[in-house]
Amino acid sequence: MLYSIFETVREDFDAVDALIIESLNSDIPLVEEIAAYLIKAGGKRLRPLLVLLAARASNYQGSDHIKLAVIIEFLHTAMLLHDDVVDNSSLRRGRATANATWGNAASVLVGDFLHSRAFEMMVEIGNLNVMALLSKATNGIAEGEVQQLMYLRNPEITEATYHEVIYRKTALLFEVAAHSGAVLAEAPEPIASALNHFGKHLGIAFQLMDDLLDYDGTTCELGKNIGDDLAEGKMTLPLIVALRQGSEQEAELIKTAILNPGTTHALPDILKAVDAAGGLQYTLDQALEQRSLALTALSTLQDSSYKQALTHLIEFSVNRQT
Repeated sequence: MLYSIFETVREDFDAVDALIIESLNSDIPLVEEIAAYLIKAGGKRLRPLLVLLAARASNYQGSDHIKLAVIIEFLHTAMLLHDDVVDNSSLRRGRATANATWGNAASVLVGDFLHSRAFEMMVEIGNLNVMALLSKATNGIAEGEVQQLMYLRNPEITEATYHEVIYRKTALLFEVAAHSGAVLAEAPEPIASALNHFGKHLGIAFQLMDDLLDYDGTTCELGKNIGDDLAEGKMTLPLIVALRQGSEQEAELIKTAILNPGTTHALPDILKAVDAAGGLQYTLDQALEQRSLALTALSTLQDSSYKQALTHLIEFSVNRQT
């Protein structure tokens, strides 16, 4: 399914890949080496894809959407670099993280390079409305990172707080990717608003599925270690539900794991407890609800191959196994 979605904007996406390579040019060899390592690691590239589809669905006829898609990818990659340092992660997308290979200092500084390069490219586009959206979203995402840090190893986090964190930390970049594509195209307000809402609900659904798969996947599928969220002390929705609906013994097991860094021996029992308490099904149901909201938002758009691809994108996000 994902291949057919990319084929809808294949020419645009090839241009994005070419611009990524061109924009990573630096006089500092280590900057190029680390940045190229990250970009070549791939990932699904859903956020730049969303920019292209939103712009084309809004009947955009120019070429700046290519640069906008690269900006979104650079912002995302910079955030991943910083994330991995904060989380002390060793594996992402099935490969060693940059911080595990080159160290924390180099990872943070190359993340800064990608961030600043993205803002240089925003100026090159010269659209103040787009720049306002991107800068505000970037600030909101940073707030989400800090908010998540505040709640690490806190088993008392509520479902409402969890949703606040995943909106800022993940969904906001999806939201601005879709919205900025429409704004760049000078789409009518109802279309821009619809794509804004679509991006938001897509992003929430995507993160819900990520959190579900952390307790119901494999390392090979995820490209990261199973139970990483637990080991890092992150209270995601499956755990919140298990604490709320599981037995006292199961709740105590989960709390002990959250409060003690590096706990892994209890993971098999916690996986069973999360499933038995309905944490996986509840999280899936939440993701499906977000899919419904995203599809409702799309109903505002005129029929086109790009709208169809956006429909397939939300379906992929909630049905994926990785």
